[in-house]
Amino acid sequence: MSELMTTTYSMWRLFRNCRMACKWRYIDELVPLERDPNLAFGSVIHDCLECWHGERNLAKVLDHIDRTYPNRAQDDHQQADWHLARAMMSAYAEHYPAEEFEVVALEKTFEGPIVNPATGATSRSFILAGKVDGIVRQDGQYFLLEHKTAAQIDASYLERLWTDFQIILYAWYLEQTLGITVSGIIYNVLVKARLRQGKGETEAEYEARRDELIAKSKTGKSSAKRKLPEDDDTFQQRLQEKYLEPGMFHREVLYISRDQFEELRAELWELSKAMLDARRRDTFYRNTSYCFQYGRPCAYFQLCRSGGNPNVIENHFQRIAPHEELRDGAGEDAAPVF
Repeated sequence: MSELMTTTYSMWRLFRNCRMACKWRYIDELVPLERDPNLAFGSVIHDCLECWHGERNLAKVLDHIDRTYPNRAQDDHQQADWHLARAMMSAYAEHYPAEEFEVVALEKTFEGPIVNPATGATSRSFILAGKVDGIVRQDGQYFLLEHKTAAQIDASYLERLWTDFQIILYAWYLEQTLGITVSGIIYNVLVKARLRQGKGETEAEYEARRDELIAKSKTGKSSAKRKLPEDDDTFQQRLQEKYLEPGMFHREVLYISRDQFEELRAELWELSKAMLDARRRDTFYRNTSYCFQYGRPCAYFQLCRSGGNPNVIENHFQRIAPHEELRDGAGEDAAPVF
């Protein structure tokens, strides 16, 4: 009997969207060397929220952020994310000084068989594993707590939460594992402020602006002064004021229909059969409609375009075992942050 392959919903979603991309990641175990900065930031905030909801110790959360960005003085990207994470979590702690729910578990992992819902037969090739951000109890009912970071929250964003089938399927598995009934999902959405720290003017930029003002002046003079870079304290204060505005934090509750469980279990079974067929024939089709989803190239676009060139693999990819999100301390960031 062959060894069972551990899978996650992230893997099955990628297989459904593009079988070739799924092969690159989950069979060949390739990961781009350059990580998507949006996903990386989302992972840091997930870690912070786990810490906050576990201990409600803001000092510990901020210390974690400081240690996450050790090179911020030399790296502009680290500096920007460090500012944003500190302001976001400081404001979050102030916005939710107490919760209406009781935390039952955080970063809860599970594992279970993939079952044919029509016959009850269990897959002899695959099992499903996953991790949820949290399980909470509110008004005597259990809910999954799902964290999201977003560029903005509007009606379109909230409508798309309904398509987040992963968390619904995970709810079914947790019900089987823990023997509880999950009533729904509490989406905990944090908006990323778009403010940028002022960089000030270079000497050349200052001279050009000053010359322009002088040219427009009737006196032929200007009192313009060079714009200096915005210091950290001033920018942090500006960010924290931004987070006082309405709409920077949002909680959305979606209740789960039992019909959704059956539909997703059937889809998962069908996907598992299709994967077996693709592996047996070593045929993983590309879905070119997926190459530029979310307005950017797929992480494996360059590799596909080169036909799997070994030089592209060597220079732009590394091999990492699948399902790193299941390891302790790792947030599940494969899902798009809407």
